Amino acid sequence: MTDVIIIGAGAAGCMAAVQSARLGKSVTVFEKNDYTGRKLRITGKGRCNVTNNSSVEEHMKNIPVNPRFLYSSYSAFDAFDTMAFFEELGVSLKTERGSRVFPVSDRADDIADSLDREMKRLGVRLIQKRVTGLISENGRCCGIIAGNEKFSGNSVLIACGGKSYPNTGSTGDGYKLAESAGHTITDIKPSLVPLKSPDKYCAEMMGLSLRNVTLTLYDREKSIYSELGEMLFTHFGVSGPLVLSASSHIRDMKPDRYSLKIDLKPGLTVEQLDMRIQRDFGENLNRDFANGIRKLLPAKLIPVAVRLSGIPPEQKVNGITREQRRKFGNLIKAFPVRISGFRPVDEAIITSGGVSVREINPGTMESKLLPGLFFAGEVIDVDAYTGGFNLQIAFSTAYTAAMNM
Repeated sequence: MTDVIIIGAGAAGCMAAVQSARLGKSVTVFEKNDYTGRKLRITGKGRCNVTNNSSVEEHMKNIPVNPRFLYSSYSAFDAFDTMAFFEELGVSLKTERGSRVFPVSDRADDIADSLDREMKRLGVRLIQKRVTGLISENGRCCGIIAGNEKFSGNSVLIACGGKSYPNTGSTGDGYKLAESAGHTITDIKPSLVPLKSPDKYCAEMMGLSLRNVTLTLYDREKSIYSELGEMLFTHFGVSGPLVLSASSHIRDMKPDRYSLKIDLKPGLTVEQLDMRIQRDFGENLNRDFANGIRKLLPAKLIPVAVRLSGIPPEQKVNGITREQRRKFGNLIKAFPVRISGFRPVDEAIITSGGVSVREINPGTMESKLLPGLFFAGEVIDVDAYTGGFNLQIAFSTAYTAAMNM
């Protein structure tokens, strides 16, 4: 018999284990992987974007799915509490562009290892077994089934993630356990995921990384997301930080509904860009059009841009009309990419959807359907943009659950 049973030793599970043990509770964590924090160790390309050094209000602006549900948990444990927590564990942190917080070492392992060490110091018991069922008596959750054995606990926390990165152990187990307790699971789909495009020129430019461009996502004619940053062309379409963030705004993927436009020169107005093009043209009057724009665009982009402009590649620069030039300028300011779908969920950073927030008490993270059962992290139907916001959701909900189990 233990006070608290935690299913999953990821970001949320480990945080909940530490906070529960610090309150003097006996804690047992069940993890099917052979070590803790497997997904945490690869986040942020192995650097771990721990949180975002900004206010609760700023975090809420970056949580498009059910932000109001999180106000209570953020009031109990916010980004500044997270930073203080890891600094206390001996991990020095730094804040980078966009208020993103990373360990000074740039090693995600330092974050995961600090949690692991603290759990061991506090006497948290770790059992390497997959949980396959919940036990309830007299209308209360009082244990779990793992490896054909029953384990009793006063409270049970489901913190085993979503379905993204399944090779790290996030295979949707938490959804099945929640459903067995009567919970509703909202539609599961990938979020913060690369996007597929039917435009073959994306594959032509495979490997081309664009920096300091503005990406705008359109829902038919309406702009629903726009940001300056980095992106990448791939064999299937587009990826990179801007694309991942844009993907989280797509709610109902349908053919021909969503599209992207890339401003390749966001630092220039249309008029300034036209002057720049005229200057380049003036230096290459007797060259072919395709050769006269080498200073303007990356090499891999030039053949595609020439084709989309409608200007023959062999047309001499001195023969290009004012209308052709301006049409080419508009293309540079709004380079089009059609969107046909998401890449598979196992390529997503996070999963959108999960246990319905209507069935969870936001002030305690306890199930409204089965007392004694709690939830934290990605298994809940909340998700955010890139920038450390999703890990903060995990830490805040885990802390709240720990304080109330």
